[in-house]
Amino acid sequence: MLNRGLSVYLFPFFNFSEKHPGKALSALKSLHSSTMKIGKDPEMVPGRNRPHRLCLTGFRLVYSVPEPFGRARPPLFINFIHTDMIRRLLLLSFLTVFALASWAQTSETVYLSGTDKDNTVRWDFFCTEGQNSGKWTTIPVPSCWESQGFGNYNYGQDKEKSSEKGLYKHKFTVPNSWKNKKINIVFEGSMTDTEVKINGRLAGAKHQGAFYRFEYDITRLLKFGKENLLEVKVEKMSSNKSVNKAERNADYWIFGGIFRPVYLTAHPKTHIQRVAIDAQANGDFTVDVFTERARKGSSVKAQVKSLDGRNIGEPFTAKVEGRNPKVRLSAKIPNVKPWNPEFPQRYKVEVALSDNGKTKHVINQKFGFRTVEVRKGDGVYVNDEKIIFKGVNRHCAYPTSGRTTSPEIDIMDINLMKDMNMNSVRMSHYPPDAHFLDACDSLGLFVLDELAGWQDNYDTEIGKKLVKEMVIRDVNHPSIILWDNGNEKGWNTELDGEFAKYDPQERKVLHPMALHDGMDTQHYKDYAYGIGAFENSKDIYFPTEFLHGLYDGGHGAGLDDHWESVLKHPNAAGGFLWVFADEGVVRTDEGGRVDTHMNYAPDGIVGPYREKEASYYTIREVWTPVHFPVTYLSPSFKGKLKVENRFTYTNLNQCDVEWKLLRYPSPSAKNGKTVEKRGAKATFKDFEPGTAGFLNLDLPNDFAQYDALTISVKDPHGREVISRTWPIQFASELSEKALAKASSDAVNATTEGENIILNSGEVKAVFSAKDGTLLNIENAKGSIPFKNGPKLTLETKVKSVKSFEKDGNQIVEALFEKGFASVRWTMLPGGALELEYDIKDTKGRFDMMGVSWDFPEDPNVTVKWLGKGPYRVWKNRLKGPQFGLWEKEYNNTITGVDWNYPEFKGYHSELYWAKISLGEQSFTVYSKTDGVYLRLYTPALPEKPAHTKAAFPEGNISLMHAIPAVGTKFHPSDELGPQGRKNVHNTWRPYQKSVIGKFVFDFRSSNKKSL
Repeated sequence: MLNRGLSVYLFPFFNFSEKHPGKALSALKSLHSSTMKIGKDPEMVPGRNRPHRLCLTGFRLVYSVPEPFGRARPPLFINFIHTDMIRRLLLLSFLTVFALASWAQTSETVYLSGTDKDNTVRWDFFCTEGQNSGKWTTIPVPSCWESQGFGNYNYGQDKEKSSEKGLYKHKFTVPNSWKNKKINIVFEGSMTDTEVKINGRLAGAKHQGAFYRFEYDITRLLKFGKENLLEVKVEKMSSNKSVNKAERNADYWIFGGIFRPVYLTAHPKTHIQRVAIDAQANGDFTVDVFTERARKGSSVKAQVKSLDGRNIGEPFTAKVEGRNPKVRLSAKIPNVKPWNPEFPQRYKVEVALSDNGKTKHVINQKFGFRTVEVRKGDGVYVNDEKIIFKGVNRHCAYPTSGRTTSPEIDIMDINLMKDMNMNSVRMSHYPPDAHFLDACDSLGLFVLDELAGWQDNYDTEIGKKLVKEMVIRDVNHPSIILWDNGNEKGWNTELDGEFAKYDPQERKVLHPMALHDGMDTQHYKDYAYGIGAFENSKDIYFPTEFLHGLYDGGHGAGLDDHWESVLKHPNAAGGFLWVFADEGVVRTDEGGRVDTHMNYAPDGIVGPYREKEASYYTIREVWTPVHFPVTYLSPSFKGKLKVENRFTYTNLNQCDVEWKLLRYPSPSAKNGKTVEKRGAKATFKDFEPGTAGFLNLDLPNDFAQYDALTISVKDPHGREVISRTWPIQFASELSEKALAKASSDAVNATTEGENIILNSGEVKAVFSAKDGTLLNIENAKGSIPFKNGPKLTLETKVKSVKSFEKDGNQIVEALFEKGFASVRWTMLPGGALELEYDIKDTKGRFDMMGVSWDFPEDPNVTVKWLGKGPYRVWKNRLKGPQFGLWEKEYNNTITGVDWNYPEFKGYHSELYWAKISLGEQSFTVYSKTDGVYLRLYTPALPEKPAHTKAAFPEGNISLMHAIPAVGTKFHPSDELGPQGRKNVHNTWRPYQKSVIGKFVFDFRSSNKKSL
């Protein structure tokens, strides 16, 4: 057997081990140093305080840690280029190494393809239709042939289906030493009907079903020590109608090809086929061992170990009984640490098959101890703790490679999910790559693993085969806690009992989008339905899809309302947002554009290349396990903050807390920097999950002189779970500080025709004598194109306009019969313009309220502001953006179409001041009113926006007191909860009969601080 220390795999031809990493690395480098390349390896995730392992897989030398724990930090790898010299060296080494290793009776794996999208092997290829068809060429394997420029692109809901076929050929050699072994060829995934031949002879029946591991025993077909020919025919459309209905008539891109790896496995004739584990949180351990050609009385021994090889408990054995290939072993393992997403502790079991004292075969299988229960009328419990699922649906997809992904992508996606404080992921709508489940086990996510079936199902005969293939591959992953039988009526109820045949844990089987067996997994129900399900039913409410995130709607929009309701009700189990990433595909037939198929696929929280939308940050804040309920710091605040522990397994005293005080530069400061004063790191007191208390910060005596306070919290593994910034000063206080002392320049007023002109210093302002609106503004550099306002979002009617002097200031005041009560412009000495308006009592419901001006929409416009940012907000998606000093340049991004984030256009909350620039001209507006939104232009509309179209006022620059909400693909905003409803004045501004707005505009060209 190989030792537990350093291992080196020079693949596909030999496998040996060394105890000294330096010697092994030097030996490999000396082989052919000119063929080495250094890069990052996505397959291995380093952890903390684990022994290191050095291995080369394929032509890849990997240095890594076996137990991924905490945030992934990919290590170095060395790729070896295929050269004739290397091939000859490997072939010569092959017999020697296998002769040395054969006594160990372990299985060997040789990849005929590459391992992922970034590590491929070229095979001969012929495509029958579409791009580059009708000729033999080569293609990388694994891959989707559309992404390599072959065949036709096809979205599942297209009426016309592409039906090209792909023919593959590949030559390979196996050694003579394998003659006494059983050789299987294994396909991890092929879309979809797949026929396999070895040396012109069929390996077995055609496989149907795209997303499943399947294999053939090809021992009898091989020529040992000689070249063999592999031929594979892949048909994009299946000859089985139910397979097409389940997999092809779907709401996702349809690809063709061998999209997951292909490899050979060599087993001893007498061997262990597989194991199925049931490991409970209390240490109860059962493993079903499936043997092949084991004689009656043969012994099977199991030893549970830590991942670094330490024995946990004693070994335990059982005998093979008669012709039954399954042997069940059980034991009580002492002092185990259960697996959960917050502490994803894993173990491995070494299983050995022996006959007459001679070891025939040994395998190792990783697993985790954990107990899953579904309690009727209550919820899902893991390790006796109730779970509120904070989850998302995920496709296995990447823009440049379709369904062919990589461990690097998996690790990136899982880290993005965990950074959003998610604890779970649902596979949509098929089983994922095996390496994704490995990463969920090691990094920590609950998984719903799903049999394919999108609104239609497999027939029973094919379905039974595919359930078996899915479950026996995935059964030992501790991350998988529930099975899904299809999606949205894509279930075949005759298959429900099939899952338990291969799963000793007997995990519950869901019917996503149905009320089934006490679990209400309905999709896209409105807020009222949820309240009804909570208050009028005892079924567990567990939507496996909700808040469909089309374009910039859904996801974060409506989540806060939904989540507060979830946390209040005992039969709520959380749910899964739709969907993680926009499923955009790089079209090789259309010049490389990224296609999301109209409004079918731009529904992710992140973009195709994982660009973060605003909802990413909203979800992160709403789902934080360390929740600070305080919305603002009152004048009585002295450093004591209420906090709630919303973890499931983590005490807050295991988390680190950091705080800092911030002082921001004024808008006129050249190269001004934010001043930070950091406090010492701290920890919480004893806060068990589900409890609340107070965090006491040791703030300095002068903390109130600063502008803002930031608190960040990291979990026990160093992952930040929340960072919140609260302003210490009110907007009016900070504005007064930035405005500072007044100027001595005189203020003058004149009337020219129907215009009133005010000037002081370099600033000249022209107002309409008819309605008091600003018509033109000039400074020493010329005209600033900010004009024609304030225009109220409500209907107005002017009563009178007058100009007068008061206390050395010049005033233009308009009185109104309707809309405004009054609008008053005051020019201060030095040229600053103070605006104060009074909006009359508004009755009824309205989308928005505020005032607007015209300003050119120009690609050169930039904005720098103090407020919440950098992302825009909606009325029902206010959480996420953080208070701070932000800056961004103009873009015309359509969310889910362009992915240049953050979007420039839209509503931005908690405005203190903003400096808007165009070319050499700029102006700054200071808010003396709290809770004001800055609106920048009107976002362009996407194609078929559904309910994600929201209201915007006339003009281009606005100061808003109330803004609209946004909907989802299936619901208008008012059906998503209270925050999604229209504004009502008497609840939005209680006890106020009017809305007062106070602002100061600085139009000067100089950078003088005084006004």
